[in-house]
Amino acid sequence: MRLHLLVVATLGLLLQPELYSQQGGDRLVGRPFATRSPVLATEGMVATSQPLATQVGLDILKKGGTAVDAAIAANAVLGLVEPTGSGIGGDLFAIVWDAKTKKLYGLNASGRSPRGMSLEELKKRLGGRKEIPVHGPLPVSVPGAVDGWFELHGKFGKLPMKEILAPAVSYAQRGFPLTQLIAYYWSISARRFPRSRDLTEVKNFKKTYLIDGRAPKAGEIFKNPDLARTYTILGEEGRDAFYRGSLAEVIDAYCKRVGCAIRKSDLEAHTSTWVEPQSVNYRGYDIWELPPNGQGIAALQMLNILEGYDLKKIGRNSAAYLHLMTEAKKLAFADRAKFYADPEFSKVPLAGLLSKSYAATRRRLINRRQVARVVDAGEPRLDRGDTIYLTTADAEGNMVSLIQSNYVGMGSGLVPDGLGFILQDRGALFALNSSHANVYAPGKRPFHTIIPAFITKDGQPWMSFGLMGGAMQPQGHVQVVCNLIDFGLNVQEAGDAARYRHEGSSQPTGIVMSDGGILSLESGISDAVAVQLSSLGHRVRRTKGGFGGYQAIRWDAVNKVYRGASEMRKDGQAAGF
Repeated sequence: MRLHLLVVATLGLLLQPELYSQQGGDRLVGRPFATRSPVLATEGMVATSQPLATQVGLDILKKGGTAVDAAIAANAVLGLVEPTGSGIGGDLFAIVWDAKTKKLYGLNASGRSPRGMSLEELKKRLGGRKEIPVHGPLPVSVPGAVDGWFELHGKFGKLPMKEILAPAVSYAQRGFPLTQLIAYYWSISARRFPRSRDLTEVKNFKKTYLIDGRAPKAGEIFKNPDLARTYTILGEEGRDAFYRGSLAEVIDAYCKRVGCAIRKSDLEAHTSTWVEPQSVNYRGYDIWELPPNGQGIAALQMLNILEGYDLKKIGRNSAAYLHLMTEAKKLAFADRAKFYADPEFSKVPLAGLLSKSYAATRRRLINRRQVARVVDAGEPRLDRGDTIYLTTADAEGNMVSLIQSNYVGMGSGLVPDGLGFILQDRGALFALNSSHANVYAPGKRPFHTIIPAFITKDGQPWMSFGLMGGAMQPQGHVQVVCNLIDFGLNVQEAGDAARYRHEGSSQPTGIVMSDGGILSLESGISDAVAVQLSSLGHRVRRTKGGFGGYQAIRWDAVNKVYRGASEMRKDGQAAGF
């Protein structure tokens, strides 16, 4: 009987992902525990937040498609099976490692604000409110994802787009069983939209996304024939159907009816932008992110600051470690609040923000014994969110790091007639202060939270990864990088390890931190560490959610093997062949 109880207790520890073995702040002792081992393969790998999308991506690779083909196919399926975090009404960013040129390419496929609505008109429509709402017609910006697909495909694709989108069309027509976590988030949106004062039109949302007036349940079959027709049109007619043709006309007519300022002319004017990924070297590894209007360089700024400390000696998830992480985050986010914006409207001092000397200056502001309540942005010299992240790799060595989102929840709640997708609410992230770099302006890209990431070493690919979840993303990127490089965790352990999340920093919308914010900890971080952090002045709380969703593919150049990992906090899967 005692042996039986011991076995049950041991299995209980193994099956509870929060009970990790972690240096410094762990409840257990020994080797870090992960929910599973990394997935190994040689010919191709796909890691997404939903198993059906992963399998579709693999099928595309097996048909001879490239990593980009697989990424687009998987993203299309995610727009169907995980509309709580993605869809073609939203935006897209990607980093691609091209094996032929041995170079990284960055794509900013985010949309812009309506050109026909001025700041003065927006403020008038807000009726005195100080922030742009996340629901209804006011936060809608031009959807950039579809153009992003076709830009990526035109440069790195091989299979016809019709063939790439066919699996998503089939699932949309036949239906698919809803997974557990996605069903939970779906139910939240189903309750939220009918109550929102900013959403005057919920008929199409109910028709498209509810079953008998309620959210579909886990395990229940869900179909979206409207989205199947939209994907079919895109496969047959190409991107212009969305930005110039029949789909654009439907979006235009719908927006006019519901009071959204987006017009067909905005869609016609839309373009994606190929950008140069930015990097810093962290202990011999080059960490890559995309430049603003996204927040990726916040992760690079944090790493530059943290590089000045011996984190391995300090101990992973110890109180001293988490204190340094949090204070470095506050410093980076103060700059994020002031400088990160559409570079076509505001000069972003990239070189200064990413310089080692600037990081050293900022590092000196950290008090290792006390929390900073107020943090100002620096002066570098010029030299809530729901998202999906996926990564793919093919037999030729090409790798894709792709992130896509409608922003908060299922987006604005506005579903154009018969198209089967929701328009994004990314415009809610504009500031309203005319002196702010991220202030709303016609035809401008808003500040963006979604960020893909990549790591190279000695000029060769090392890992493609990302971690979804609003302001959690740069914090999560840094935690993953430190887990890998400072502490030697494998690709799955690095994502499964318990995380922290700091909230309350100054924001690009104009909100200013005045109280030091709140530090949330997963339960894998010990109570003793939580007490020590409180003694330093942190306001600590325990939460179960909001720590992001990680996927990664690590390239083992010695054995020529891909090592895949998928977030245990999501419904996802990493798989290869």
